[in-house]
Amino acid sequence: MIRTPKPKTAKGKRVYEARQPKIHEGVKTALFMKGTSSSHVSSNALKDLYQLKRPHGILLSRKNDVHPFDDIRPIEFLCEKSDAGLFAFTSHSKKRPHNLVLGRMFNREILDLCEFGIDEGIAMSDIKGIKSSFGNRPLITFHGDAFTTHPEMIHVRSLMLDFFRGVEEEHVDLAGLEHIISITAATNSNSSGVGGNLPTKLFIRVYRISLFKSNSKLPRAEIEEMGPRLDLVLRRTRWADEQKRKLAMWQPAELKVKKVKNVDYDAIGDKFGRIHLGKQDLSKLQTRKMKGLKRSRPDADDDDEQHQSEAGDNKRVALPTTIDEDA
Repeated sequence: MIRTPKPKTAKGKRVYEARQPKIHEGVKTALFMKGTSSSHVSSNALKDLYQLKRPHGILLSRKNDVHPFDDIRPIEFLCEKSDAGLFAFTSHSKKRPHNLVLGRMFNREILDLCEFGIDEGIAMSDIKGIKSSFGNRPLITFHGDAFTTHPEMIHVRSLMLDFFRGVEEEHVDLAGLEHIISITAATNSNSSGVGGNLPTKLFIRVYRISLFKSNSKLPRAEIEEMGPRLDLVLRRTRWADEQKRKLAMWQPAELKVKKVKNVDYDAIGDKFGRIHLGKQDLSKLQTRKMKGLKRSRPDADDDDEQHQSEAGDNKRVALPTTIDEDA
């Protein structure tokens, strides 16, 4: 970890404050670097991932003597120096050919490490067609039950989302959705792991989205592969422990949604409200007057006579108010 001295200039103070924790964090910057030996396949994969991450990415042109699973201090030094929360590292050796390592940082320390082997890779430049402009937020889709059942793949899904997602926005214009990243997990039924079958390969495909006019309000969408095309094999992983992960996922009180009385949300985010009303006077309720419910005239006359007879029976007799003095 780099020792951070107290800033002495106004510019140094601004840089120091920009690296401090904030309530609303911005987009994580990713650092792209390669080892002392790197193959053509892994180098093209690193450059294409950098193109997808731009402008929130830094590509190092020099080779670095780094071994992430043996010594993590060089990566922590480079990420802290560049103020990067994500990194991608490629290398090539006889034991681990076409190697790709993805990781993320927390509190200037390594949080997660995941190593893949590039079984097959086609660069973005080898696929003809129009490419999406950099800086747009992509759509990300995951295919396969392993992403929700297998413990390893649950962490891989979280890492991929953190790596590829862009700026968080509440509303997105359809014209700004230019590409989609599809990640598919192929499961081998012969090999099983904790929580489900262990996927043997990950297929990463990137498609460009084209919108056309349609008869409805929503446009018609078509996709065309723009690259890169990567077939990855999961090799080694090093995930953070539960205590450190819980600390990394902690949110300040300002970001927590306050509970609103009598307002609930269902599983898909629909909002429901509960309204309390007082006792209603149904005698003043205006009902619909139907011809079939109207009483006939003879029935109405009989009811009037009955009411009059009842009123006569209930009449009170007035007592005399004068007193006879002779009596």
